Order: sequence, then C-alpha cells, then structure tokens
Amino acid sequence: MAGFLDTDIKFLKGVGATRAKTLASELEIATFRDLLFNFPFRHIDRSRFYTIGELCGDDLPALQIKGRFISFSKEGEGVKQRLSGIFSDGRKLMECVWFSKIQYIAGSLKTGVDYVIFGKPNLFRNAYSMVHPEVEAYDPSKPPTGFRGVYSVTETMRKKGFTTRLMQNLVSNLFANTGYATIEETLPEEIVRGCSLMPLRDALRQMHFPDNAHALRKATERMKFEELFYVEAHILRFSMERGSRIPGYVFRTIGEKFNGFYFNVLPFELTGAQKRVLKEIRADMKTGRQMNRLLQGDVGSGKTMVAFMSMLMAVDNGCQGALMAPTEILATQHYETLCGWAAPIGVRVELLTGSTRAAKRKEIHAALESGDIDIIVGTHALIEDTVVFRRLGLAVIDEQHRFGVAQRARMWRKNSVAPHVLVMTATPIPRTLAMTVYGDLEVSVIDELPPGRKPVTTLLRYDTNRHEVDRLIGSQLREGRQVYIVYPLIEENEKLELKSLEEGYKRTCETFPSYRVCFVHGGMKPAEKDHQMDLFVRGEARIMVATTVIEVGVNVPNASVMVIENAERFGLSQLHQLRGRVGRGADQSYCILMGKVKAAAETKKRLSIMTETTDGFLISEADMKIRGPGDMEGTQQSGLAFNLHVADLARDGQILSKAREVALSVLRGNPGLLAPGCTATEASPGDPSPIPLTARSAAVVASELRVRFARSEDWSRIS
Repeated sequence: MAGFLDTDIKFLKGVGATRAKTLASELEIATFRDLLFNFPFRHIDRSRFYTIGELCGDDLPALQIKGRFISFSKEGEGVKQRLSGIFSDGRKLMECVWFSKIQYIAGSLKTGVDYVIFGKPNLFRNAYSMVHPEVEAYDPSKPPTGFRGVYSVTETMRKKGFTTRLMQNLVSNLFANTGYATIEETLPEEIVRGCSLMPLRDALRQMHFPDNAHALRKATERMKFEELFYVEAHILRFSMERGSRIPGYVFRTIGEKFNGFYFNVLPFELTGAQKRVLKEIRADMKTGRQMNRLLQGDVGSGKTMVAFMSMLMAVDNGCQGALMAPTEILATQHYETLCGWAAPIGVRVELLTGSTRAAKRKEIHAALESGDIDIIVGTHALIEDTVVFRRLGLAVIDEQHRFGVAQRARMWRKNSVAPHVLVMTATPIPRTLAMTVYGDLEVSVIDELPPGRKPVTTLLRYDTNRHEVDRLIGSQLREGRQVYIVYPLIEENEKLELKSLEEGYKRTCETFPSYRVCFVHGGMKPAEKDHQMDLFVRGEARIMVATTVIEVGVNVPNASVMVIENAERFGLSQLHQLRGRVGRGADQSYCILMGKVKAAAETKKRLSIMTETTDGFLISEADMKIRGPGDMEGTQQSGLAFNLHVADLARDGQILSKAREVALSVLRGNPGLLAPGCTATEASPGDPSPIPLTARSAAVVASELRVRFARSEDWSRIS
C-alpha cells in the first residue's frame, strides 16, 4: 500500500511536473495519498438543475443551470481584459464572466450549443452573474447524475487552469489506477466489523463520488471514526505509558495539618463539588503513581481552597507544596490568601517571584532545600534551576494554558520522585476538547459556586443606552464599589472601527471626575502595569480602564461592574472569563456587553447567550461550535498537537466518545502496543471490555500510530 500511496503526484495521469508543483505549493498535495485524502468540502446533487428565475437571495451555494450562450464580448485591455458571456436558460438571462485564460475560453465555447454551467451565483444590482463558472457540454444521453464533490481551489490555482472539475478528474484517474486495489485497510478488521464501519476503499470512493446521501454519511462516519480513534489511541497510550513509568509519592495519611484546618479553621462549609474533587485527588495520591489532574471551575468556585487542602495532604506526609501562578499580582494574592489559612495551623508559606529581593531570595532557597518551608507560592521563578526542594510532593499550576509543556516538565524534574501535579483553569473547556487537548490528564470539575454568591446580572446594551450604563456605574461607585471597563485594542484602528483605550480612558475621566481612574494594557512595562493594577487592588483607583490583560490576574471582591466595549470582538469564552472578574463578593454584580446597534442578527444572537446563562461549560460548548476548537481563547498555547482533516471536535462529540472507548479497549486488550515494561491502567467500573486483536490487526494499529504521529508533538518529552 505504501508504494502506491507514496507515489509522487506528478506521475498521476493528468498532472505532470507543472501541475504537481502547483498542487504541492497551494494544497500541500505531493503524493497519491495526499490527493486521495483531500476530500471535497461539500457535495452537490448534479441531477438537480436550477433555473435563473428560481434564484433568490444574495448568499446562494454553487449550483448548475442548463441552457445556451447567446453572445460573447471582450471588454477592457491587457491584464484588465475580461470575457463576458450572456447565458440563457430559455426564459431568463445571466452574465458569465472570466478574467483569465480568456483566449482559450472564447475559442472553446460556442453560441447555440447546450451547456451546463456550474458555479456560485452573485447578486449585483438585482441581477445574477457567475464568475469563472465550470462549463461542460450537455449530452442528453448522459445527463449528470448523483452527487459530485466540490474541492478547494485557490485563486492562484484558478489562474493556472485548476477547477473543481479538474480536481474531480484527477481523483477519478487515481481510482482508475490499478494500484488503487492494493490499498489495505487501516483499521483492525475486529473494529470495522464490531462498529459496523464501511471498509476503507469503499469509504474513500464514496467520500469523493457518493452514490447517494446515505452512502456519503456512512463514509464520512467511517473516516471521522478512524481519525479520532488514532488520535485517542495516541493520547491514551502516552498516558498509560507515563502512568506505568513514573512513580509518585504515596500519601497514606490524612494528618494533623489537614484535620486541624478542616475542623478548626475552615471559614465556610465546602460545597459538594469541592468535597468530590478532594476525594478524587486523595484517591490519586494513594496509588503510588504520579497524579496528573486538571481541575476546572469557574472563577469563584473554590479551586484555590481545593489546591490548599491538597497541599496540606502533602505536608502531612512529609512533603512540600508549590503553587505557580502566571503573574506576580495573582501569585501575591494567592500568597496572602494562603497565609491567612495556614498561620493558625503552623504551616509556613513563602512567596518567590521575579521581584523578590536577593537577600530574601537566598533565604527562601535555603529554607526550601532544608524543608523549613511547607508551601511556596510563586511565578516562573519557581522553575529556575537555582530553586531546589527538599521533597516537593505536589505542584499546583494555576491557569494551565499560560505555561508551556516544557515549563511543566521543568517543575516535574525538581525531584528524583516526580511530584503529583494539579493544573487549574477557570476557562471552562468542552468535554470533547478536554479529551484531546488535555487527554493526558484526568479531569475534575467544580460545577457549583459557594453558598451566598449571587449570579452576575449580564446585560446587552448599545451606544444608544450609554447614559443608562453611566447611571448604573455612577450608582455603584456611590455605594463604594469599583468598576472595570475593558476595550479590545490599545490604539485606534479605523479599519476595525473600534473604540481605542485612550479615548475610553479620557471619556471615563471626564464622565466620573470625582473618582481616580487607572489605565492598564499589555504594551506597558511590567513595573508600571503592576503599579496601576495595585492601585485598583488596594482601592485607591475606583475605575480600571484596560484591555484583556485583566482576564487573568486580578482578584478584587469589591468590583461589582464589568463593562466590555465592542463585545462582538470577543469570543464567548473570553467574555465569560472577563465576567468572572466581578461577582466575587456578596453584593449584586453586573456585566454589561456594549455592542453595535447595526450588528448582524447572528452576532446579537451570539451575545445573547451570555445574558441567558452563567454556566461556563454551556458557554464554552457554544463558543467552540461557533469558533472551532483551534480558536478557543485561553484553552491552548499553540493549537492542537495534531491536525484533524475530517472530524470536527465541535460537532462530533458522539463519534469521539465512541472512538475513545474503542481505543481504550484495544490498548487494554493488547499490551504489546505499549512501550516495553508498561502496563495498561486498571479498569474502573463501567469501563469497556478489552478487545484482543490478531497479530495482523495489532500490527496495523502500531503501524498507523507510527506513521500518523511521527511528526506530531513528541508527547514523551513532557514526562
């Protein structure tokens, strides 16, 4: 199979060296395999003809019309010359326009001959036209039938004569090649049969030239399942191998510090979700394997309390805890919070950041190495080589997406025994995305807020409501509260028509002259930015005008209003994250989304989701469906570790869940697929039964994993 599929595309009938160069540069198609897996982005029913009179609206799909050209004319000179053809379906007229290969097209088309034109109709001045339509002679004895794929063709390709019809012909030539019959199945026959999947060769043909809608659906399901099966097998295999390979401290007891805090100091009753997550963490840290757990929870859900009590488990077992935050301000706030909790039970907490003075830094380094410090809170300074722990038992990493994989690994290598790792995020991540982006981590969710917290009231307002918004801000300021006003840009950008931060700051100062206003954006020097933020944290500044730098890193319970200008420029998950900056106290808080009056209906509908729910997971699911998984703000540092060509994480959650289940069964039933010396994790109640494979089938899985992920991110580097 490899020989045929890996053949240079220039050797395919109809390609040649020149077209091969274009295919490679424009679509990265260099081999037969690349062309075969370059699927159409949509299909049209070629048995359906439209009339020009049927066309309605200004956003029509590509379609076909039968008729005749009644005249041709050339307009313009030189490179600006164009060819215009008036096409009639017998009742109405439509203009067809070509801007390239004019001489060739003019010489090949004739008036009075039956043709079928295919393309996307464009509406201009109440008349429809087609630009560069595909044209083929109509043969009444062989009318177009069935579905036909529509392929991506770049503008550069169009200028060089490529059309979706040419792409169809090239794929047809590939199927006609005798080597096509040598393509072997890429899934074990046990899975193809057990999951009722279409065989590979049939699925590939139906993806390009489906017999009907049902066949296309079955082929698509097959290709999506295969893609997601290997992604999940790759992730699960890595997770299992690391779990077997990396031992962790065994925390056998719940001791004096934990119990003393829980029964005598805890300032409020834990929620049911917090108790559940603590039990999950406790179970992990008893196994003797390194814990790697992702803790998700909205702002204010109590993640820091869970992290602190988890670190007390480490302290009670003779180990140290570390909490690493992305900014100095957030690290300082964590430090102050933990000190208040830790002092009554005699637990020593210290703070280490980039601005820690040299003498204090030297003292902290020595105390960490001797074990005199129980819990250290800090920023990236914690992963410096000069920081040595006596016995680091638990590393807590806040806002996971702010730290790269390599940075996590440096924290893990602080000990001869890897510390348990708890990574936290306030960005709700859809389950389907968490299964892939964070597939190597177990996931815990805090899905309830502490009692007494009032949901943030979210309002969608426009410039016409500006005075109403100002009145709300003024009333909250008079009650002693504080206010955030967030803008998407620092400087004016006329193209995007966004209000600038500078203008917003000036207007805010003029509107509320009795209150101090601070000003923060990402382009400021760190010291100045921290100074401005500190003014707001200490309450000296009552209004903060900022960009999204405040999305992570500021905890001000007194802030009760969040105004987000040009809200349509933000993703839903980012809006939800910004909204989480308020509602941290017991008072009623407000989030006001300022949008454009003339915004599209779809934009207003999207923003209205924010006014209807405060459930971060519902919002993140909606955001992923709108924006796609690769564009989710705050969930990934550098995109997915693999490319999905067919599957869509936003829409294929059911297929993903099934693929993950089957991948887990295969790995548990075939330990030979894991690295030597590694064993599959023990099955939990409800886990699928192992699927034993024949030697041939196991070889297929091993080969596909090796080929598909040879150039992807090396997951083993992070262990």
